[in-house]
Amino acid sequence: MGLMIHQATIADYDALHGVRMAVRENKLSDPSKVTFKDYASMLEGQGKGWVCEDDGRIAGFAIADLQTASIWALFVLPDSEGRGVGKLLHHTMLEWCFEKARLPGLRLSTDPGTRAEAFYRRAGWQAAGAEANGEIRFVLTKQQWLKQRRRENNPLKNSGGGSLKEGS
Repeated sequence: MGLMIHQATIADYDALHGVRMAVRENKLSDPSKVTFKDYASMLEGQGKGWVCEDDGRIAGFAIADLQTASIWALFVLPDSEGRGVGKLLHHTMLEWCFEKARLPGLRLSTDPGTRAEAFYRRAGWQAAGAEANGEIRFVLTKQQWLKQRRRENNPLKNSGGGSLKEGS
């Protein structure tokens, strides 16, 4: 079956939160600060999300906050790292944000010295300073994304054999 991407819904909450709590880096210092209500707000109003299933199990998820033009979440189960899950989610999310939502650019922040930092740098994101909490702020414009996508030669087809379900 391989990797499959589909739109996340609030019905996926338990699996999404399970992935979020399982990560080894960028852990929540206070898990009670990200609630069901936060996921619901992102998935049913101000954002859009995707899940990646690996042989029927949710292995990762990504959520874009359309109101702030930022990446709210991109997390992968530790035992699914290195299988293309994060790359497939990232590329699906950016494709949608830049093509369907027509956002001119996106931002995110992540802890320095993490695999996430290296992942975003490889994906073409540009460091743009630091947040008050010490995280690195990254930005990516649509033009930078298109350049990176051309360099990678259509990563949606080269990211682990994943496919999109209708409605993604």
